[in-house]
Parts: sequence; structure tokens; C-alpha cells
Amino acid sequence: PDDDHAFPDERLNAVLEKVTSDEEVIAYLEAQNVNPVARKGYNDHGAKHIEIVRNRALCLYDLLKAGGVAFNGADDQGLDEADESVIIALAATLHDIGHVVHRDDHPYYSIPLAADILDRLLPAFDYYDTADVVRLKGEVLHAILCHHTVEEPLTHEAGVVRVADALDMERGRSRIPYEKGGRGINTISSQAIRNVSLQPGETAPVMVEIEMTDAAGVYQVDELLKHKLHNSRIEEYVRIAAVNIRATEEEELVERIEM
Repeated sequence: PDDDHAFPDERLNAVLEKVTSDEEVIAYLEAQNVNPVARKGYNDHGAKHIEIVRNRALCLYDLLKAGGVAFNGADDQGLDEADESVIIALAATLHDIGHVVHRDDHPYYSIPLAADILDRLLPAFDYYDTADVVRLKGEVLHAILCHHTVEEPLTHEAGVVRVADALDMERGRSRIPYEKGGRGINTISSQAIRNVSLQPGETAPVMVEIEMTDAAGVYQVDELLKHKLHNSRIEEYVRIAAVNIRATEEEELVERIEM
């Protein structure tokens, strides 16, 4: 899903309402797009990217929970089960704000900026005392750091955010660099991705189905999504199906490859 929607958990909805309407957060989501897009020519890393990643992360979380996967981040810290999705939502929202400093190594710059925001926002909720704020903040920052593939996620919550970041891969993500003349394999392959959907799997809790119109789209799956999925702690619970849809003069051919 690409649009924010209400989730059944009251705590998650309260946090989402606060963070998505916060003036400072909104300003960061706009400002963080300048370095990657205007100055480096990369794809969107602003508000739309954050909206997609957050909602796909929460969808991924719901599917994993429905499939019986036990999350460890909130639990290890003695936080409530309801805080699992809160950690995911906050980390997904703030994971890219380090782009305001620089595109390169942005996850490390995101940490102090996100910490300041969390220090301001979290005490406003009655759910958390001072100790809870410290623990929740630590888990959110861990998930933010570990969306960077060189860092090892130690929680399932962090793994969900890491994988969700790679699930924002449809053709619109490459529109800006492509129109500027970019023809690298990353740009061309993402132009081939028509749709990404998450659904319950038959042999695993999650099936990620990726529709593409050209075999070049496999690069997105092999080099980006599978790379993020590797060592994410949720790798065994996720299956990927690449569906190549090719139109000919006679008919539409569909080739499905499960990975």
C-alpha cells in the first residue's frame, strides 16, 4: 500500500498521527531530498519515499506477525508488544533524514538528528516513562542505522525497515535520473518494475510479488532487494516472485520466477 491508513493498534495510530503532522519532521522530509535529487541526481528520498517505505514496513510486519514470527526488539527491552510496530513506523519515517547533511554515509548522520526528534516527541505520550523513552529510542536508532546494508540488524524490527527500504522500487522511483539522461543499470532496471505487492505466502509468511515489463528488472531483485534481505533476520520468512510480463502482437506472455 502506498497511502497511510489506520492500523488496529491505538498506540501506533497515536504515534503516526503525531509524527506525520509534526512541522519539524515534515521540513526534514522536504529538505532531505535536496542532496540526493537536486545535487546528486539520484531518485526520490523525500516524503513519498518515506510514505511508501513506512507503509510497506508495517504491511510486512503485519504479515510476519500473522505468520507467527516473534519479534525481539521491543521484547528484549521489556517494552510492550504494541511498541514493535511503533519502532518500525518511527524508524521508517526518520531513516533518511541524514541526507540533509550528505547523501554519502547518510545513515550515520540520521542518528543524531533522529535522536533529537525522538527526545522531543516520545515524552509527550502517556505510554512511556523516562526509561521507556530511552529504550524505545535506542531501538528506533538501531533500526535506522541498520537500513544501511553494511550494518547487521540485531532485531526483527530493524530487519523489516531494512527490507522495506528496498521494496520502494517501482518505475517512478527512477523517473528523475532517467529523464535527466541516466541510463545506468539501476535506472533502467527500475524503469522495468511495474508493481510491487506484499501478500501471505504459501511456504513462508510473506510473498513479495514484483511485476516487471523487461528482464532488466531482475537487477532490482538480485542486487538490491535480495542484498537487503540477506542477513536481515527475516530472510527465511520472505519469498520473492518476479513476474515478467511481455506483450507481443499476438498475446501477453507471463513468466513467473520464484526465488
